Amino acid sequence: MSALAVIVSLLIAQWRPLGERKAVAGVLGAWAAWLERSFNAGERHHGVVAWLVAVLPFVIAAVALHYALFAVSPVLALAFNIGVLYLTLGFRQVSHYFTDLQVAVKAGDIDRARVLLDEWRGASGVVRSREEVIRLAIEEALLASHRHVFGVLLWYLILPGPAGAILYRLAAYFAWRWGDLGAFGRFANRVFYLLEWPAVRLTAAAFAVVGDFEDAVYCWRTQARNWPDPNAGVILAAGAGAMGVRLGMPVQEVEGMQPRPELGVGDAAEGPFLDSAGRLGVRDHRRRHDGVRRCCGGGGAPHPVVTRAAARC
Repeated sequence: MSALAVIVSLLIAQWRPLGERKAVAGVLGAWAAWLERSFNAGERHHGVVAWLVAVLPFVIAAVALHYALFAVSPVLALAFNIGVLYLTLGFRQVSHYFTDLQVAVKAGDIDRARVLLDEWRGASGVVRSREEVIRLAIEEALLASHRHVFGVLLWYLILPGPAGAILYRLAAYFAWRWGDLGAFGRFANRVFYLLEWPAVRLTAAAFAVVGDFEDAVYCWRTQARNWPDPNAGVILAAGAGAMGVRLGMPVQEVEGMQPRPELGVGDAAEGPFLDSAGRLGVRDHRRRHDGVRRCCGGGGAPHPVVTRAAARC
């Protein structure tokens, strides 16, 4: 049933994408704001209570409803699972940024590409070079494909009913919302880190299988730990190695120059690597579903640049 629900929900999302989910975001934002006003007194245990109140009722309700519907008819339970996955798989929510940016770069309209990147990442007030625009777009694409697709699918398949998908998406949201609130947000950050730990490694393994396996594993093992967010570092390092592109490196932001380590091996980010990122992690998310089901088995389209592993042979 789980595999069928995933396949159907992905097909529906391709046929009738849900868009940016502004109504859902508005409800979640109001819920989070009420919890902050009610519980945030600046202590860690207040954050623990707020997170449990924010997330656990929905997770428990999803499990209970799944089994109640299954007792009536497995078809009803399947429909419920499909509906929840359709709401929680947010792939199309961010893919239009990548697609439009890719078109702008191919057309040579780097000003348009800069605007799209700022809309995606948040305004920086920095006039970025072409290489930097492409590099940052690839980073955003790799992270978005994981957090909006693969992480959701992994936890959906681990926990009963659609509880895992709801848990992951809510944990991601509250980690983002409360992450900068000091002690109050510490628990939300910790829970999401623990949920991400197995998910990012499965995504990184899928990148390695689809792309240059040797370089992906090498970058994952030697570079990921140097990234400010170790879980994000696993995704970016493995993705960079799989594609044979250099990511990371310091960037100018509103707060000033951000000292980021270099990730990956090979060439500087150029237009063809946007196509590679699309094949690796943005468009072909159906391959990711196969990877979850078969514990990272599968194939993929070759990189446009001959892999260094093949060259060494």
